[in-house]
This record gives sequence, C-alpha cells and structure tokens, in this order.
Amino acid sequence: MRRVLVTGGAGFIGAHLVRALAARGDATRVLDNFITGTPANLALALGLDHAAVERALAQRDGGVLRLTDRCEAVVGDIRDAAALAAACAGVEVVFHQAALRSVPRSMAHPLETNEVNATGTLQVLQQARAAGVRRVVSASSSAVYGDTELPKHEGQVPQPKSPYAASKLAGEAYCAVYSRGFDLPTVALRYFNVFGPWQDPASEYAAVIPKFILLALRGEPLPVHGDGMQSRDFTYVDNVVEANLLAAESEAAGVALNVGAGARYTLLDLIDHLQRILGRRLEIVYKPPRPGDVRHTQADITLAQRLIGYTPRVDFATGLRRMVESMREMEGVSVRDV
Repeated sequence: MRRVLVTGGAGFIGAHLVRALAARGDATRVLDNFITGTPANLALALGLDHAAVERALAQRDGGVLRLTDRCEAVVGDIRDAAALAAACAGVEVVFHQAALRSVPRSMAHPLETNEVNATGTLQVLQQARAAGVRRVVSASSSAVYGDTELPKHEGQVPQPKSPYAASKLAGEAYCAVYSRGFDLPTVALRYFNVFGPWQDPASEYAAVIPKFILLALRGEPLPVHGDGMQSRDFTYVDNVVEANLLAAESEAAGVALNVGAGARYTLLDLIDHLQRILGRRLEIVYKPPRPGDVRHTQADITLAQRLIGYTPRVDFATGLRRMVESMREMEGVSVRDV
C-alpha cells in the first residue's frame, strides 16, 4: 500500500482520481481549499454521505481530517507552504491536480491564474522535494499548444493564447527543472478537453459538454461561440485517471505528455451526438467567438503510449452517453422526459 497525495482532490478530475486510488487500496490524502472543489465530489469518490462529509469538514479543528480508513483530507491552499508541508508529509507520490482551469476566467483574472497555476505548482514541487516525495505527476493542458498544426505533438513549440495556457506552460517548466535540477522525477500530463460525471455544469466558467448537457436536459438553447466548427479532442475522465496512474508507476521523468483520445469533434458534432442520445432536436444560439480560445485540438498520443503505456479505453460516444445518464440522475436537475 502506497501513501499518495492528490492536490485538488475534491475537484472534478481529482475526485475521480481519488476514487481510483482508494479502490486499489492506496492510502490517499486530499489537499483542497474547497473553492472550486466540493464535499459532494469527495463523497461520491469515497461512497460516503455528502452531508456527513460536509459536517466533518466544517467541524474540523485544523490538521488532517480522516474520512475513511484509507482516505484523509487537509483543508488548505497550494499557495500555503504550511498546508502543503502537512499534506506532503510521509507521501510517496503527489498527483498535482489543483488549478484554476478556465481560459475565459484567466482572461478576466490573469494574475490570480498565474499565482495558482504557476506559483502554486512551484510550491507543490518545493514542498514535495522537502518531504522526500518519490515522484510528482502534474496536470497540464493542451492549451499550451495554441493554434499549432494538428495533431498536436510534444515536439511542437508551444504557442499559448491565454494566461491559463501560459501558466500551465510555466508549471511544466518548473516540473522539468525539479526533475533535472533537484532529482525529483516529474511527469506533466497535457489534458485534452476532459469530460465526465461530476463535472460542474452550472458555473460561469463551465466546460462545454456539461453545460450543453444540462441545457439540453432542461430544454434550453445551446450557446455556440463562433461558427460551431471549432473542434476538440474530447477525452473521457477515466482515460485521464488511467494516464495518471501509469505515469506514477513509470520511469519517465522531466517530460510533458499528451493525454487525449486522438480524435476530434466540432461543437456541431457534439450537438448532433446529444440529439441522437436524447432523441430530439436541440435549439442553437450563435454568439461571438471568445477571446483566447484555440480553434482546434487533437492529440498525438504516440509518446505517451511509448513512455507510460497509455491507450484511451473509453471513446467519445461511450463517454458522452455515460455522462448524459449520470447527469439525468443528478439530484436537483430538472429533466424532461426524453
């Protein structure tokens, strides 16, 4: 049994990773400030009652809170060295998922985005090194590529178009420095448009798939920014979790690797798939393009296959159907008969 830390473990991807780690018996610690992460995500990950987790977090008296026999939580921010030091103590592997993830949010708040994503990653690396952590697997983003040629591959020169993308590229650079200069093996995983259950559909900065599903289930029009022909390599969350687990066990170090599905779909393709799943037509409202958005993404996953053995197992159509069914069952969501 290993002891691992998941920063941002109450977030969407982090909680799915916590579930996988707990299921295989790892002693798992979560560090989260619960600003974007939620007690509900942790409860889902651990099979616990949501209200009980919320009460436990509210009644904590600092330090480490034990949630189950094999999972505990530290409430804190990755920018807080003391909280990070407590979270990293005795840990073998750090899965660094904590971040501010939205491109539009970064355009509105570039300094905060840099502080969390770049400086926060540096803090994680520094405290992991001080605690004697064996390996750090860090979440990056396909946004670092910008509008480079398709498919995106790790040999391309990054061309970030947003503060979010620039902050993620800075985090990758720090990971490489700590791997090469401080003997702390790191792998940065460039996620391509991750989607799946537990993803927040209602936030101002919600990702397109959960937002579209929620609006479709409510019978409301879907906002498409631009012409709808922009395309994404939509990657189901289970594939991303597997890539993290593989990277943690690999010998790869000081590298950034693509984690995608290797295919791409336009927003109009996404809407067409939703129409087929729901069995009815969906209304579209066209809006101006958003600043900072990349036109197309598609991952070349050759290097990840070679270095960590990554192969996506859940395709786009299967993942989308799973997510629709999951959101149909979400408590409090008004769903029409479809």
